[in-house]
Amino acid sequence: MVTWDNLDTLASFQNLSKTGRIDLKKVMSGENGAERVKNYSIPMAEGLVYNYAAKQVDDDVLEALVKLAEEAQLSEKFEELYNGAVINTGENRLVLHQLTRGQLGKAVVADGVDKRKFYVEQQQRIADFANKVHAGEITNAAGEKFTTVVQIGIGGSDLGPRAMYLALENWAKKNNTFKMEAKFISNVDPDDAATVLNSVDVAHSIFVLVSKSGTTLETLTNESFVKDALKKAGLDASKHMIAVTSETSPLAKSDDYLAAFFMDDYIGGRYSSTSAVGGAVLSLAFGPDVFAQFLDGAAAEDQLSAEKDVLKNPEMLDALIGVYERNVLGYPSTAVLPYSQALNRFPAHLQQVDMESNGKSVNRFGEPVNYPTGPVIFGEPGTNGQHSFYQLLHQGTDIVPLQFVGFKNNQLETDVDIQGSTSQQKLCANVAAQIVAFACGKEDDNRNKNFEGGRPSSIIIGDQVNPKTLGALLAHFENKIMFQGFLWNVNSFDQEGVQLGKVLAKRVLAHETDGALKVFSDLLNI
Repeated sequence: MVTWDNLDTLASFQNLSKTGRIDLKKVMSGENGAERVKNYSIPMAEGLVYNYAAKQVDDDVLEALVKLAEEAQLSEKFEELYNGAVINTGENRLVLHQLTRGQLGKAVVADGVDKRKFYVEQQQRIADFANKVHAGEITNAAGEKFTTVVQIGIGGSDLGPRAMYLALENWAKKNNTFKMEAKFISNVDPDDAATVLNSVDVAHSIFVLVSKSGTTLETLTNESFVKDALKKAGLDASKHMIAVTSETSPLAKSDDYLAAFFMDDYIGGRYSSTSAVGGAVLSLAFGPDVFAQFLDGAAAEDQLSAEKDVLKNPEMLDALIGVYERNVLGYPSTAVLPYSQALNRFPAHLQQVDMESNGKSVNRFGEPVNYPTGPVIFGEPGTNGQHSFYQLLHQGTDIVPLQFVGFKNNQLETDVDIQGSTSQQKLCANVAAQIVAFACGKEDDNRNKNFEGGRPSSIIIGDQVNPKTLGALLAHFENKIMFQGFLWNVNSFDQEGVQLGKVLAKRVLAHETDGALKVFSDLLNI
């Protein structure tokens, strides 16, 4: 039987807290470091590898982490989740995003519907629609093909799909699967929508409105902005727009859209890239086959996440090490550092997934917790970040754990040899050097030039960013965050923290304000 207990009540956590501290500088130097890099590594799906040699762990710490995973019942809790238990206690909902890409356990029936069949049906409907758009069977009023797709959404309806699109754009062009350019409108700032609309030919654009509830203020405001632009161009908006929403939303059966594709309340926005939310825009941009490969990569990594042996489960081990760093070593933040330009918006997506999921101060039962939970997540692709915030990472007063991602090959396979090495080799040399520099440091009598070292990192290494590796990478982080939520005993699948500001904003717009809120409203000329 699964039990949900706070982290600090677990005997294994108390034992973990008593393990000896690792001298990272010592264990990562010379042959010791070489052996760790060889041994502290776990295969992932699609040829990826998770290497944790530069983390502050040894065999004793790993043994304690395994015992923590067992006492916290991480495998059993994941099994409960994918078999359809009500894991989202705050909203009394199932959590089914893994089911959008594969069936890990038994059939999940909710509201009288087999949910795996429902998600596959929506994916097939999207595929048929996208194929008809690409073939010119669905066109604009003039019978001309659509050339651009514009996604209108915010939060999980924007960050994930945008990051995935940018990650695969160059790959698709190189592999002749690029069908349509994609643009994204998210911010309620009118400059966002205006800038996108000024950059596209609206007559040849198809717009994807994404709102699960059909009531999201920013999204509906931007929809009106787009409809106004279409009207001014003499176009019928209903012939240029599709909706991704729930079957119960006001958008579901509206004549304002060419078609509506469905998600449900069991898919959280930040976990929706493998649902219709990502499926519509990515299938239109790259073709349904590419989206299917993306799903395959995620499904393959989900299978590894179900592995009960912690040392063969990269997501579970990554989560455990992260909790060790947060709750035993006391590190408050984590940097995600992809050494791939294709992943330039991936850290922004993970900011939401992680901080919206585990930024909680009460447990699953609404009781305050007495320990830190989710860390602050930030990041930037290398080598740009090296010339930005790495100064603090190397010599600042806070130690920030690092999660590197690196690939052996670039997507366009266009490169040049300069001074005896290619640009890709220089990129990879930088990430390898940073890992060792952070771990080992450099002694110097000039304190300004002294590097203490002892700064932990992990790296995920792959061959190239492609649909399958991207899917596996996404699932790795989604499942890592899930396991950490289990360990902290928080509900990783609601987001009450984003609601209060929305409520107050509506009061401001209705001029129902007093006190400081009224003064700020007056200052902003609302």
